[in-house]
Amino acid sequence: MVSMRMIRIALLLSTCPMLSQALMSPLLPQHGSLPAFTFPRHMKRPYASLPSQSAAAWSNSALFMALDDSMMSRLENIRRSYMALTERLGDPDVIADSTLLMKVMSDRSQSEEVVNTYENYKQLLQELEEARGLFQDAGDDPELKEMAREEIKLIEPQLEDLEEQIKVLLLPKDPNDNRNIMLEIRAGTGGSEASIFAGDLVDVYRKYITSLGWQASIIDFSPGDDGGYKNVVMEVKGDKVYSRMKWEAGVHRVQRVPATESQGRVHTSTATVAVMPECDEVDVKIDPKDIEMSTMRSGGAGGQNVNKVETAVDLLHKPSGIRIKCTQERSQLKNKELAMKMLMSKLYDIENEKREMEERARRGSQVGTGGRSEKIRTYNWKDSRCSDHRLGQNYPLSQFLNGDLSSMHDEMIAKDQEELLRALSEEKAAV
Repeated sequence: MVSMRMIRIALLLSTCPMLSQALMSPLLPQHGSLPAFTFPRHMKRPYASLPSQSAAAWSNSALFMALDDSMMSRLENIRRSYMALTERLGDPDVIADSTLLMKVMSDRSQSEEVVNTYENYKQLLQELEEARGLFQDAGDDPELKEMAREEIKLIEPQLEDLEEQIKVLLLPKDPNDNRNIMLEIRAGTGGSEASIFAGDLVDVYRKYITSLGWQASIIDFSPGDDGGYKNVVMEVKGDKVYSRMKWEAGVHRVQRVPATESQGRVHTSTATVAVMPECDEVDVKIDPKDIEMSTMRSGGAGGQNVNKVETAVDLLHKPSGIRIKCTQERSQLKNKELAMKMLMSKLYDIENEKREMEERARRGSQVGTGGRSEKIRTYNWKDSRCSDHRLGQNYPLSQFLNGDLSSMHDEMIAKDQEELLRALSEEKAAV
């Protein structure tokens, strides 16, 4: 493919005979006369429908609006930071420290997509500048003008797409998106049917978690009288778990004929899902004086140790009234550690929910609060329909039951990004 630079050189030679002769004369004795420069056939296309435009019109084209100076400056800073982190990966001191190496790699990966997109953007900007320069230098040559015009038409939409990608990539990130989570599913109204439905949700989430290569383990549960769970807590680990699972937080409503219904009547039941990002002592400070702990025998399977030794732990956080009972592990110490981990996640989630509600209220968000009292979906068995109330869309019930939640989450992420862009645009216009 002939580059814009080659075409411009050929154009310069064709319009300056003396320069062409001076440059080419050393070659003529060896090769004879040089053939005239011809443009590739694939670039010779009719453009009868394209209106003729001046060079000034192309240079001021309304089809493309470049990123502003502040955003370009920010992108340059990100690129410099990325290059510095790349250099650190070759530092012997960094390589020798596995913890530091992992941190540098993690920090670098967070800006890699931004930098790559920015580099592509700059490359296209350069190509656009060359194409516009060719249009200006073409003079009265209609063929060159048409070729430059087509090149500009091809480049500008690509630049617009990259510009939108960059704006999305630079949106404020949820600081919890990279965290693992504690997933709590609690049966709501509906008696035994609510517990059975909570069990159905556990099955769906397990399928989804497996499809993404994440890992999940149940760390606490209370079985329902007729199956399912009255309450279950799962620990989910993987890549950016919270960034997707946070869209499941809220009230899930089911409309169906329960297995326990003898007269075939449709019942409405609910289950509440809480998605709590994992945290540590740095995120949440707990005064030991605020904790009241008691121990007991776990009972059930596990041998004489759990039946005769007080391995179960019951924690009460007095300021919040949160009580956590943990019986999963075979030792009291491990159950205490697990209970504290769950308590910290719950306390962090409470503060996180307050911050998110304030932020969404500030920007008038329509995506939803993500709060536990918000009804987010209804599952109608009779119509085989899953309705997401935040998106205002229906999905096949079978899609949800098979654990295929990716499209729903992608739609939620896109809507959230759209609202962030709108809010930033309004703030910028107000300044």
